[in-house]
Amino acid sequence: MSSVILLGAPGSGKGTIATRLKSEWEVAHISTGDMFREAIANKTAVGQKAEGYIKSGSLVPDEVTIEVVRERFSKPDVKNGFILDGFPRTIKQAEALNNILAEQSLELDGVVLLNVPSSLIVDRITGRRSCTKCGTIYHLKNMPPKQDGICDKCGSGLMHRKDDTEEVVKDRLSAYNDLTAPLIEFYRNMDLLLEIDASTNPDDMIRQVRELDL
Repeated sequence: MSSVILLGAPGSGKGTIATRLKSEWEVAHISTGDMFREAIANKTAVGQKAEGYIKSGSLVPDEVTIEVVRERFSKPDVKNGFILDGFPRTIKQAEALNNILAEQSLELDGVVLLNVPSSLIVDRITGRRSCTKCGTIYHLKNMPPKQDGICDKCGSGLMHRKDDTEEVVKDRLSAYNDLTAPLIEFYRNMDLLLEIDASTNPDDMIRQVRELDL
């Protein structure tokens, strides 16, 4: 049973690693995006708050995001371990997470930092394509579909997300460096930070995580 945070810039591979580890470790994969979608679909009070910000294209404030996470951590599956992907993003969120874990008598085993050069991240994200129906993600160079523009799994069309353009990616990286990068020192000071080279392929990244012995 392991409980970890995956920390890294957009496109560093957090979602890919989390999906693989979820099956291997048999723990909950807690993704901020998934939590928002679930809360909105269930029309919870916090979901309705988040929906307003998301529809307007605004960042969801820390207070609302923390509420969604607290709601998610009230579910029993987290007792068997968890992988946090996309949270925390700020020091305020990290401090709130410490409180939530204390409330639930849970502990973190480690914070895995996925190190990737910015130039590679831009290449990864701008080449990304996702299925319009099932959400499966491809990459034009690294993991292309068998048929150009068509999902291997369900046969639906693939799309290039509006936020996967080079200009938007560079803006997201700048925001990451301003807001999230300070978390590296936050968790290093807590003696929880562990690092892997995420510029390689998913199999090698998983191998590196296994070697951390979490």
